[in-house]
Amino acid sequence: QVQLVESGGDSVQAGGSLRLSCAISGDTSSITRIAWFRQAPGKEREALAGIEREAIAGTGLIRERTFYTDSVRGRFAISDSFDNNIVWLQMNSLKPQDTALYYCAASEKYSTYWDRVGEFGSWGQGTQVTVSP
Repeated sequence: QVQLVESGGDSVQAGGSLRLSCAISGDTSSITRIAWFRQAPGKEREALAGIEREAIAGTGLIRERTFYTDSVRGRFAISDSFDNNIVWLQMNSLKPQDTALYYCAASEKYSTYWDRVGEFGSWGQGTQVTVSP
């Protein structure tokens, strides 16, 4: 079983910064992707950023790459590796509309999609981020 625990959520004023962390434990060897999502009351869960780990055939190397949703690209940044079993989400220039519960999720498969809720089988409990004007 894969276990995920988010931390770092807080209250901050607009324009401020915050760094969230996702601690990964359990059977981590099968994880292929880690992603951050958020959900505000009355709204659907939204993908923000992801990181993928893939073995390159014939080389013995592992490639790690990141993905971002257009709405946060340039403001948010995710860790470029999860070898240390911790994935960060650095959030800058925060806006009131960023207020939401932020979740970390893990996938054990490769697919065309990194940003769909159904692609992730393990989820944390969420950490609250509140941005005041």
